[in-house]
Amino acid sequence: MPIDIRALRYFVETVQLGSFTQAAAAVFVTQSTISKMVKQLEDEVGQPLLIRDGRRVQLTDIGRVVYERGLQALSVIEQLQLEVADVAQLARGQLTVGMPPMGNLFFPSAVRAFQQRYPTLELRLAEHGGQLLEQKVIAGELEVGATVLLPGSTPEGLASRAIARHSIWAVGPREASWHGRRTVRLGALKHQPLILLDEGFALTRRVLAAFREAGIEPHVVARSGHWDFLAAMAAAGLGTTFLPEPFLAHLDTGNLAVARVTEPALDWTLSHIWSTDRYISHAARAWLDVCHEVLGKQTRVGAL
Repeated sequence: MPIDIRALRYFVETVQLGSFTQAAAAVFVTQSTISKMVKQLEDEVGQPLLIRDGRRVQLTDIGRVVYERGLQALSVIEQLQLEVADVAQLARGQLTVGMPPMGNLFFPSAVRAFQQRYPTLELRLAEHGGQLLEQKVIAGELEVGATVLLPGSTPEGLASRAIARHSIWAVGPREASWHGRRTVRLGALKHQPLILLDEGFALTRRVLAAFREAGIEPHVVARSGHWDFLAAMAAAGLGTTFLPEPFLAHLDTGNLAVARVTEPALDWTLSHIWSTDRYISHAARAWLDVCHEVLGKQTRVGAL
């Protein structure tokens, strides 16, 4: 039994609005066109679908079945049209990806691989702190973003995929008592002056939470939004900071004490996030796949 999709769409519109006149106005055709197409659908089904009651319409039992299945069919067609257009966008569209301030060390190789694979797709990187970035993804202002998530802390309404996981290291002045060790217990830093990133950074929240769980009141003496400045202050003897392992490769560790934090061991996990309630474009999926291929090898914990 072939069914005209346009007739099905006009029928659904009529049922939703409860009127041939209103349906005609909504789809910009005449009322006679709506009536003709609905009658055509009834002929195709072989049963009356609507009971005309003055200016209002009501569904027959068969009409209710056609309406409910019609909604599903039209939804599938709409999704098909969206995905077809979306695939075309890979050749000429643009994608904006949210990026955390500390993530710039991780993504150049992924950006290069993405541009090589999709040379005509414009990639824009929008830098935001983790909490603001999460809010923008939830609100639909960003389709996908990268952020640092605390263990078990994926916000409601978001899905996440880990990109890289690294251990957190203590970085302190060369004269620190634990200089020369490979590891340092969190409790050994109990009385150390601490210089931390601003509280908007998940790294800081992770470290402070660990101190609280250990029953230790951290002695924070300074904060900054720049990790390299924290390292410079540590080298100047102002206190101890905390950085994920890959950042150490960008420091002159000869002037610093560096040790992996243990008891408890602390991890820093960089993850992509996207909304579970919205359609994810092929461009965004392509970005996620490229990052998984290129950056998935970066997961590393416990070694330098």
